[in-house]
Amino acid sequence: MRPRDLLGMTKHLRHDLENLEKRLLLLGARVEDAVRKSVLALRKGRKDLAEEVIRGDAEIDREEVNLEDLCLKVLALHHPVANDLRFVTAILKINNDLERIGDLAVNVSRRALAMPQPLAAPAPAELEVLLENIVLMLREALDAFVQADVRLARKVLGQDDAVNRAYRAIVDGTVAALKAQSVDVDAAVLYMNAAKNLERIADHATNIAEDVVYIVEGEIIRHKAAKDRRGGAH
Repeated sequence: MRPRDLLGMTKHLRHDLENLEKRLLLLGARVEDAVRKSVLALRKGRKDLAEEVIRGDAEIDREEVNLEDLCLKVLALHHPVANDLRFVTAILKINNDLERIGDLAVNVSRRALAMPQPLAAPAPAELEVLLENIVLMLREALDAFVQADVRLARKVLGQDDAVNRAYRAIVDGTVAALKAQSVDVDAAVLYMNAAKNLERIADHATNIAEDVVYIVEGEIIRHKAAKDRRGGAH
């Protein structure tokens, strides 16, 4: 192969990789919006928002399939190696995580639709804390991906503890309210179920952060102890 041809191929590969990144970030923004709207629907009894999230899931699914197809075309056409191969492989995995987050936002929205109206019980205060932590994790995980920032990725891994604490507080508080018979049973069950779906979203954000470490350092850390995954950070 002539040097000019090799240079042209490399240029096309760069363009295709940049396109993959752009498409992934657009999907990430759409998914983050769905998560926010699903929780607002639950907290405020906004059935219109819940229905909007459910309708929008079809578009998220289409984007996930299209992005996977683009990744496979890049692999077939360019045969990337080393860092570029890890990059495409990670995009395939992150793409799947984002689609699953979209599904979980739909689950929360369905709980919002099932909630007795008018609201039989106020949403647990920790629900907002849970949402903000989850959205922060997701945004910073994607920022770490764009910037190839391992330090930021490991910070995201450390934030999972705050999410777990907020989720546990919701469960414990709801159980206590049920025992005291001070909350509507149906509403309490729906809130706990929604909180569990949100906690699972944090798990997917953690997966994305782990993939960033893999892209940059070539290290698979998902089965390591929490301290090792965070790089020993507290």
